Amino acid sequence: MSMVKSFVTRHPLPVYFAMTFAISWGAAFAAIGGSGGMRGTTPGSDPRFAYALIAMLAGPSVTGILLTALVRGRTGLRGIFSHLRRWRAGAIWYAIALLTGPVLMMATLLGLSSVSPAFLPGIFTSDQKASILLVGLAVGLSAGVFEELGWTGFAIPMARRRHGLVATGLIVGIWWSAWHLFPNVWSSRAASGELPMSVFAAATALSIFIGYLTAFRVLMVWVYEHTESVFVAMLMHASFTASLLILNPVGISGTNLEVYSFALAGAVWLVVAAVAIDDRRRRSHLPVRRRAA
Repeated sequence: MSMVKSFVTRHPLPVYFAMTFAISWGAAFAAIGGSGGMRGTTPGSDPRFAYALIAMLAGPSVTGILLTALVRGRTGLRGIFSHLRRWRAGAIWYAIALLTGPVLMMATLLGLSSVSPAFLPGIFTSDQKASILLVGLAVGLSAGVFEELGWTGFAIPMARRRHGLVATGLIVGIWWSAWHLFPNVWSSRAASGELPMSVFAAATALSIFIGYLTAFRVLMVWVYEHTESVFVAMLMHASFTASLLILNPVGISGTNLEVYSFALAGAVWLVVAAVAIDDRRRRSHLPVRRRAA
């Protein structure tokens, strides 16, 4: 056990990512079985989605808690739950956490819908508004709570020991984005639409590095840096996921899906650029410590 603890202590992030992927993807594959790709691209389009979601969420939460207990013991566990109970963060940070995702999505969709009605937000055009809202909120809250026990509770503090704010967001963001490959691949037959599978696969792979999930994680690290609240991180994640499910245009796939995805990514990266500039400006004004004689 001491050798395992020593290895995890030296390599906390690689171990976290490896365990999270193994648990999430292995459990999700077992949950959906080998009965073919996802039917449709929305939670309500395939009854197996609920089982796959539960299986996926086990990875970040279980791994985060286990590794915290292994590396830091009871002190570390108390630290996670202390940050989870830290809800006094200021109204501005709650506004940023809850509104950044939906505002950027609405702005992107409304801009694109001026070119084509295919981009109108789903909640505006669907005749099942109540169902979309309920499913979106349920999935969003589940993802926010269980994922952030690991991503924000463990991975981000570990990364911040060696990396700056933006670098931490990029490192964790890329792996967080890659973690979503399982549902993306599972739904690819329906989501690719008229695009050749090779083109859709290439766009999906590219989105791991420059997509909206990677960019949004940088913003989540920025908010956590100022609030030190896992609770606020959970709300920010929940708002983003719920908004995706509630606002995504009904039946969007193929070229339209890629246009929207990368347009949204561009909007989020613009905000990230502003945050990075502000972070650099703040650090440039910090007093330089004198070297010891």
